[in-house]
Amino acid sequence: MNTQSQTALRKPKATAAADNPRIAQVRDWLLPRKPEMVASLRELVLLESPTRHKAVCDKLCAVLADQFQQLGGRVKLHRQKKAGDHLQVDFAGARGHKPVLLLGHYDTVYNTGTLATMPWRESKGLVYGPGVFDMKGGIVQMMFAIRALHETGPLPRPVTVLLVSDEEEGSETSRVLTEKIASRCEVVLVCEPAGHGGALKTARKGVGSFSIRVSGVASHAGLDFEKGHNAILELSHQIQAVAAMTNLERGITLNPGVIRGGTRTNVVPPEAEAEFDLRIASKVDGDVMMRKVRALRAVNKKCKLHVEGGVNRPPLERSPQVVALFRQAQRVAGQLGFSLSEVAVGGGSDGNFTAGMGIPTLDGLGAVGDGAHSPRESVVAAEMPRRAALLAGLMASVRIF
Repeated sequence: MNTQSQTALRKPKATAAADNPRIAQVRDWLLPRKPEMVASLRELVLLESPTRHKAVCDKLCAVLADQFQQLGGRVKLHRQKKAGDHLQVDFAGARGHKPVLLLGHYDTVYNTGTLATMPWRESKGLVYGPGVFDMKGGIVQMMFAIRALHETGPLPRPVTVLLVSDEEEGSETSRVLTEKIASRCEVVLVCEPAGHGGALKTARKGVGSFSIRVSGVASHAGLDFEKGHNAILELSHQIQAVAAMTNLERGITLNPGVIRGGTRTNVVPPEAEAEFDLRIASKVDGDVMMRKVRALRAVNKKCKLHVEGGVNRPPLERSPQVVALFRQAQRVAGQLGFSLSEVAVGGGSDGNFTAGMGIPTLDGLGAVGDGAHSPRESVVAAEMPRRAALLAGLMASVRIF
């Protein structure tokens, strides 16, 4: 795994987008293809793909594999026993360059059958449906960006597409694969949804999860109250201590999200547990916060604390490499006739893993829309060709040495 210090020598060297005529060519090829892109998106949305529902995920994976193969890609399925299979597609390009990795996922947060209450629909320039924004719109834009480059000449460099099936539940089966493939690539372009107004994501918080379990002593709440040691009461002290560690100025939040404990109201509870979400803006803060949590001590010395978990998704920090990639994307957008802004967000993506390895990573290159993980999830249809052109133009012009 690369470190930030190792990659500091690989600073991006920008080439002006205006010097690359392919960008205008892919724009002109893509702009008339909005109806075709919307039809392709509808096909993917109608194939529901909730995380962990292996059968339906594999069905969508097979469809995607066939579509990418028709574009000239070499398909490799990474079989999984529990999760859906992960899809890798390699496209040959000009020699002498490492591949660009287009990274994303095809699983969604919606259970099978959601289409019955949240159907595909089109209204006032928006398209709606489960997973349309996060992130099947981004997958369609990947495919059309590659098509546009094929139609305007040879691929300027090799391209690898990786679509995993378990990103929405922590990337448990795919993280090692993502990091292995990314380690062979020059840059990573993450086709997760864009930020508000189409902004690219140049920083994402790291994500951690941990639990604190308290072991107390049970007793009868009426007959032997004083002989018991209340695990719930002790846990309440620990929850307050953890919550006090939140530091909004540094981008650190700790949220107690789940609490369990007790058996009956007339029993002093011997066990209690809380699960926490941790978000950090820097890797250093993640290490510091977990040391603080593990250093907690019981207020009631008759109770014992057990802490499990840690940071499972490092932050995507706004490094010089990320900034240089964003500047290149801005120049491409300028040639396409629009401007780009950047944003830092609290949620994580698989781009956090690749950025944590020190590989230049730019996120938010997917669809423009709103309402991820909600009944109002939607994509702005007119933006799809333009975003595909941005992705294709960036692939055609990016220079990292």
